[in-house]
Formats: sequence, structure tokens, C-alpha cells
Amino acid sequence: MKALDFRFVAVVCFLFLTVVSFAQQLGVNEEKYHIHIKRATSKITIDGHLDEDAWKDLEQATGFWQFFPYDSSRAKLQTQAMVAFDDNFIYVAAICKQKRSTYVVSSLKRDFGRGTSDIFGVNFDPFKDKLNGFSFAVSPLGVQREGLISNGNELNIDWDNKWYSAVSNDDDYFYVEIAIPFKTLRYRRREQNNEWHVNFFRNSLRQNESSSWTPIPRNFSPSALAFAGKLIWDEPPPQPGANVSIIPYSLVQSTRDLLNNESTKNSINFGGDAKVAVTPSLNLDITVNPDFAQVEVDQQQTNLSRFELFFPERRQFFLENNDLFGSFGTPSINPFFSRRIGLFRNPQTTLYQKTPILGGVRLSGRLDKNWRIGILDMQTARTQFNDTIALPSTNYSMLAVQRRVFTRSSISAVMVNKDPIGIKKGDVSSAYNRVAGLEYRLASKNNQLQGKVFYHRSFTPDQLKGKYAWGASLAYDRPSFNGELNLSDIGDHHQVDVGFLPRQSLLRTSGQGNFVFYTKNGFLNRYINRFSIGPDWDFLYGKIQGRLVDWDAGVYGSITLQNQSQIDLMFWRYDYTFLYSAFDPTNTGGKVLPVNTSYLYRTSRVTFTSNLRHPLFYKATARAGQYFNGNIFQIQSTWSYRWQPYGIFSLDFNYSRIRLPQPYNNSDLLLIGPKFDFSFSRKLFLTTYIQYNNQINNINSNIRLQWRYRPVSDLYIVYTNNYFAYNNTEDNRYINALQLKNRALVIKWTYWLNL
Repeated sequence: MKALDFRFVAVVCFLFLTVVSFAQQLGVNEEKYHIHIKRATSKITIDGHLDEDAWKDLEQATGFWQFFPYDSSRAKLQTQAMVAFDDNFIYVAAICKQKRSTYVVSSLKRDFGRGTSDIFGVNFDPFKDKLNGFSFAVSPLGVQREGLISNGNELNIDWDNKWYSAVSNDDDYFYVEIAIPFKTLRYRRREQNNEWHVNFFRNSLRQNESSSWTPIPRNFSPSALAFAGKLIWDEPPPQPGANVSIIPYSLVQSTRDLLNNESTKNSINFGGDAKVAVTPSLNLDITVNPDFAQVEVDQQQTNLSRFELFFPERRQFFLENNDLFGSFGTPSINPFFSRRIGLFRNPQTTLYQKTPILGGVRLSGRLDKNWRIGILDMQTARTQFNDTIALPSTNYSMLAVQRRVFTRSSISAVMVNKDPIGIKKGDVSSAYNRVAGLEYRLASKNNQLQGKVFYHRSFTPDQLKGKYAWGASLAYDRPSFNGELNLSDIGDHHQVDVGFLPRQSLLRTSGQGNFVFYTKNGFLNRYINRFSIGPDWDFLYGKIQGRLVDWDAGVYGSITLQNQSQIDLMFWRYDYTFLYSAFDPTNTGGKVLPVNTSYLYRTSRVTFTSNLRHPLFYKATARAGQYFNGNIFQIQSTWSYRWQPYGIFSLDFNYSRIRLPQPYNNSDLLLIGPKFDFSFSRKLFLTTYIQYNNQINNINSNIRLQWRYRPVSDLYIVYTNNYFAYNNTEDNRYINALQLKNRALVIKWTYWLNL
């Protein structure tokens, strides 16, 4: 790396540290909002009826504030929230004003999406760092949703854990009781002066109101921990004591792979996980022979780029404290991406296939108020996909250490290692790969200023130079203006086998700025809540090519209506591409555009997100204009119908019409994905998802029946198959549409046992 690069990073670090001293003074006055938590004076039964003596005479959190549509007035639908505890649980109760006839709920299925249902919720930040916390919410019909909050406001609802709740209803109110085991939480206990951060929040779609106990500016979400109040313990929370959970599973499956001419295979499998609380804030996860057959199938994407697409992690084992493992670098310069473990994208079929994980351990959590640690080690088995593709048995390990500085900022170090074992001729992976890095993350006390500086270095057996990546970013968010600036440099031979790095040898600068205007009294205020406008840009300089290889720039505008519908517009959007390798813009195997040619093209884009209060709601994006040496028209949309409270019928419809001059390919790329989520009750769910994708000549269907017979214990029946989407000739054989590629039937049983 050149000395100039190091000097630049040093300057950026200095600027970050300079603004920190100012940013930390802009905090929220926590003393205004505090609530005492007392030991329950009687037994509390979780039935939704607040008739126990324990709820009487408790301090209440009242006077909720709106943060949508406005953040300067009290909520119209007020809430009274209370907290208590005993030796095993922390209890939360709420009296929520809302007419029964106005409820909007997505379904009876747990872990419903954000913004799709009326809810009452609570956020806990046991370490008062305003960065990491736990979120628990219930709908007026008693459906649960839990999640982990990281980086101050990022909520991940894929996390799953044990807790209890009940809701009762009358015509004008619904009443909530929640019991969260102390063993579910991570916290620190002192003999005196125990304080957490807490906030309570509501969402009422038909009344068009979002509210919280402590005021949250309307440019933030309810998961923004920077604006939480204090939870003061009149006596210390209990020591959770021995906290060990065993989660065994058994699995029966039948599979058939016609692509590789394999006959039907029937098998029985066993494995399981264990969770051991080393301390109340440090958790050890152990997995033996895990299988993630029950995980929802990926939502496919039409790929018009030259690079790999990103798919999110959904497997439970990798989710807790995932911000400590997976948030290093940027989304496109990430040294650790857990989907590299146990999943492999077959280059012949373009589909992801499982590689067996023999076992693994993960230690993650807090050592004290300021130090966090994450250690992971996983071992996969050798996998022979066919005669030409095999993966050796591989060890994956990672170490992450984080130290909090100032109020909400942190310094982190990371080391990632991939080490193949027992390599054989023809194996896809044949050498070790290691990455080490340092990062400084900035987060101001009031969440308005965020950013990071990082430097990563990779290590491989070869002696090539340029195995590094560094970057810097700074984001500013106020009600009247938000913007960000990103800079990064990727070396010529930087390699992250366990990370996500679509491109090498690249200098990049990107950013955006939005000026936000809120309507006041008058005609516009009847329909429009706010609108914004500002520039958006992304410039990529290829260091090997010695020139700009890609850039796009335009003016972006957005209008948010009072009913929460939104219109997004991209004006004067220009894209530029220099092809340093041949490329077919349709990604369908047609004639390629030649190397060392460049293209400047202009498009216009518009997105409309409809009002979620109606049973039928949708989001649709249209794009039209030039595309390389031709033209493109594209529609991407998701349509949903809510059959309250039983389920949601949705349809993903993506169509790309590409027209290029002769002799290049024209293409009509179609991706259709009808999905049916049905809830028979709060314990029995059926999900059916079918995806037709003619770009990869595939039809996938996935049917999943889930019975949650007790908290965090399930029986799954999953049936999935893949077919060819259209007639084709491949490898000197004729393929018919709807010809089967592979299929699988899986029955999986899991049980959560507390020791």
C-alpha cells in the first residue's frame, strides 16, 4: 500500500476523532425519562389480565410521544407501561388504547415483518451502551416478535429465543403481559446502582400513528437506542444461575438428484445445539452435525451485473451477536460472511447446495461494560458434488474483539481463517486464506453522526502484492438533512474466501445527500408529510485499468404521504461502464460485448410503496431508458393481500425487457414468485413459495409446515423441488420444460430443553 494511502487514512481518522468531541455533547437528556423496576409482590400469571396485586401501585411509563406522522406532539392512542421482576423473569405489562375494530395484523405467524402489524413493544439495553439491545413485541392478537438490535438501531428479527406473552382485548383497549426469562437476556449485575436503558413503543397502522415513551425524532425508527430512557433497579437483578439449554434435533429425509443421475436416497440424521451461559453476558454456543433444512428458501434475484449477488444469513446459529462477527468493513468489503460456511454455489447449476457441517463452537458476548469478544470455529466435511466438483473438509475460524470508546463508538480487531484439510486433486478450494483487520466505528450519542475507518489485510500462500483493503465512511442524519460519504481502496490481490468481496483492484467513492422539507399547515399538509431531494453518486476507478470503469450519478427525490405511502424518483440517472472483460448484458449466454469498450446510458426510475393499512398493498419499481448499446424496460414489484388474521398472499413479479442491436441477444427475463403464508393458529403455520426464473432456467417450489408445539420447539415438514423452466439443449441432450432437476422431503423435529 502506498504511503499516500496511509496518510489519507490517518487524516480521516484524525477528522473522525476531532468531531467525536463535539458529537458526544449532543446527547439526549436521559434524566427526564426513567422508570423504577420493583420486585413483584405476588405471583404473576401470564394471561393478559392485569388483575394481580403485583401490578398495583407500580410506577408507570405514560405520556407517549408520536414519532410519525409528527414528533412534536403527544400520541393520540396513549399507553401505560409497567415493569416488575422476580427470581426468574422480567415482566412487562401495558394498557394500550385502541378500538378492537381498527386492529391491523399481518397474520397469526410469529416474527411478522416490521411495519406490517399493530404492536406494543419494549427495547432493553442492559449495558447502557446504546448500541446493542433486545426487542420484544406483540400484536393485539398476541402474536410474538423478538429481535436483536445492533449498531444502535439495526433490528434483526431472525433471532429466536424463549419468552412468554398473552393479550386480552375489549372494545377500546388491549392489555399485554410479557414474561422474559433472565436466561434469555445478556446483562451485567452489580450489588448496587444497577441501571439499564429501556423504551416502549407502539405502532397503529389504521390510526396512522407510531409512538414511543421517550421522544424519538421522526427520521429514526423505534429501535434507535440512542433515545431510550432509564430503567432503575431498586434492588439488583438476580443472578441467572446455571443457564444451559440443549436443543437436539432428529431429521428424516428423502432426496433425489436427476442432474447427477442419482437414485433416491433416504437417510436419518441426528444432531443438536447447546447454549451455555459462561457469565450472564457471555454465551457459548455449541453445534454438532447441524442441519438447517427448515430455514426459509432464498428469494431469487434477476442478475444483470457481472458480479455475485448478496443473500442474507437466516440460520439461527450464526445470528446472535452477528454484528460482532459480520459487520466489519462494508457490505461489499466484508472479511466474514457466515453463508460461506456450509453453503456452496454450484457453478454448473448456479444453485446453492449444502456442505455438511461436522460441528462448531462460538463464544460471544461481553467481558464487561466496554469489552466484547467473539470466537468462532467450524469444521465442514468433504463434499463430492459430482465427478468434477468437490470441496475438501475445511476449518473456518474467526476472532473479533471490540472495545467501546467515548459514549457509543468502538475500536475492533478481527482475524478470519479458512484452512482446507485433506486436499485432493480437482478440489475447488486448495489453499488457506486468512484476513486480519482493525476498525474504528464512530457513533455519536444522539445517533446523528455515524461512520467508520478500517484496514484489512489478507494472507495466502502466493507472494503477490496488493492484499489489502481500507475504507472510510461518514453519515449525518438530521430531520432536515441526511447524507453520507464513503471512500474505499481494494488491493489488486486482496482475497477473502470467507467474506464477501465481489471486486478487486478498485478505488471507490460514493455518497448521497438529501434535503428534507416537512409540510406545515395548508393544502399540502393534508396529503404530504415530507419530501426530499438531493444528489446520489458512485464512482469506481480500476487501478489495473488506470481509469474509471464504472460510475453512476443522478438526482434522487422522495415524497412521503400522510398515509405512509411513499414515492421515490430518480431524475437524470446516468450510468457508465467500461468493459475490461467481455460481457453479455442480458446474462443469458448470448454474444458478448467486446473488451475495452465503454458505454454511457441514461435511465429514469420511479418506486411507489402503497399504504400498508389496506388489505391489498404493494411496492413497485419501474426503470426505463438506455442500457449499454441498447434499451431496457424493467418492472420489479411485490403485491400482497392480507387475509386478516390468517395470512398473507404475495406475488413477486420482476420483468426485464432488454433490446440490443444485432447480433447481440434480446431478452425478456421473467422472475415470478407467488408466496402463501397461512396461519392455522399461533402454533401451526404453512408457507408455500414458488419461484419461476427463466434467467437460470429454473422453477423452484418450497412447501414448509411448522408446528411450534412449545416455546422454541418445532416440528417441520419441508418439501422442495427444482424443475427446468423451458425447453433447452444442454450437453447434447434435450431438456423439456418442467423436467425435474432434484427434489427433497424433510421431516425435522427440534426440542428446547433447559437444564
